[in-house]
Amino acid sequence: MANEWATSASGQALGIDLHIAPSGGLGLRRGLTDALREAVRGGRLAPGTRLPSSRTLAADLGMARNTVADAYADLVAEGWLTARQGSGTRVAERPVDAPRPPASVARRATGPLVHNLQPGSPDLASFPRAAWLKAARRALTAAPNDALGYGDPRGRPELRAALAGYLARARGVHADPERIVICSGFAHGLMLLGEVLRGRGVGEIAVESYGLPPHWEILHRAGLRTRPLPVDGLGTAVRESGAAGAVLLTPAHQFPMGVPLHPDRRAAVVDWARRTGGLVIEDDYDGEFRYDRQPVGALQGLDPHRVVYLGTTSKSLVPGLRLGWMVLPPGLVGEVAAAKGISDWSCGVLDQLTLAEFLASGAYDRHLRGARLRYRRRRDQLVAALAERAPSVRVTGIAAGLHAVLPLAAGTEGSVVRAAAWQGLGVVGLSSYRHADAGELLDALVVGYGTPPDHGWTGALDALCRVLP
Repeated sequence: MANEWATSASGQALGIDLHIAPSGGLGLRRGLTDALREAVRGGRLAPGTRLPSSRTLAADLGMARNTVADAYADLVAEGWLTARQGSGTRVAERPVDAPRPPASVARRATGPLVHNLQPGSPDLASFPRAAWLKAARRALTAAPNDALGYGDPRGRPELRAALAGYLARARGVHADPERIVICSGFAHGLMLLGEVLRGRGVGEIAVESYGLPPHWEILHRAGLRTRPLPVDGLGTAVRESGAAGAVLLTPAHQFPMGVPLHPDRRAAVVDWARRTGGLVIEDDYDGEFRYDRQPVGALQGLDPHRVVYLGTTSKSLVPGLRLGWMVLPPGLVGEVAAAKGISDWSCGVLDQLTLAEFLASGAYDRHLRGARLRYRRRRDQLVAALAERAPSVRVTGIAAGLHAVLPLAAGTEGSVVRAAAWQGLGVVGLSSYRHADAGELLDALVVGYGTPPDHGWTGALDALCRVLP
């Protein structure tokens, strides 16, 4: 019986592995030919890929060399492979059918995305690669061997200690390293909290009527119902939390409306939590980016025993790091750590150690100061351009963060979003963030001015002005 793996152990100069499963019952030559042809047709063997020699592949697959040579010759004759003296046998340069996108994606696409003003991401090109690489080298050099093991499900102590100092200094968080749990971003943290809350018998959680639907879906999958709370000019109306066992808020800069939670409502939600025994989950997704006055401190500072604080590197650095943190009340640490330990997502130790070094060295603060200036400049350019070229459009929610809200006339949101799509401009309508059970229905665009790279910002701004009424 022929083997299915070709490891090229006898041809180490090529150094390639192939998974080939010659069809049984058809003869070895035909079975190998069919398997190789299908690998090329399906794109598993890309054009230009050099294949092992017939001698090497025959040894790896446990078949005669002539069988492999004949299969290669058949595929060369058919045009799937090429064979040249001194160049070996390679996959021929020919079109390969690419996988089709899902139907839902194909239906949304109206053309190539030329300019991206969709919210939710910073300028990925601004990631401080050189500074991060220096921090990674220092962190890896200093790391003890046991740091590379499985370790504490709460995360590396170096990162938890660095975060405790930074969050206390910059965000007003009461952060003991023993109460910090590292997670793979906000969604992972919310998943763990939903599991723990459901285990405690909580059946309903109050959420903001405009927010991120994926977060609500995470809670639903945990077995929790979501009750939408109205959002107005003072932030979220937390008085309507009702019998919910917890409430999920973005108090520093409500997403997507962009208003901070009024001081009276901040006090009210903490009073509600104390009175009912409920839990407040604080999503501080862009708290570092405030432009016109001092940053709004974390709600957690009002009552560390009733508020869970969550933050991530997704806006301050890049989402691809998949690093976030929870600062938990003492009574929740054990349950959350246990839940994370059972279904631990990859919170890479090396990235944790690097972020700890990045924080401790001051590189994180330096990066944030530069990013804050750059994003404020973009915000100001957005406001000035709209005032000149689309004076009927107001800009709201811009005291902080990386996005702005542009209110539109009732019933026009859909047509503006479609017009933008036809011109290759990616924007999102406010209705995309509306809870299905919310009462209010508002028309607006949510514009992510932090998303484009510097070289694409001017073009994106011009495209936006062209599509606005």
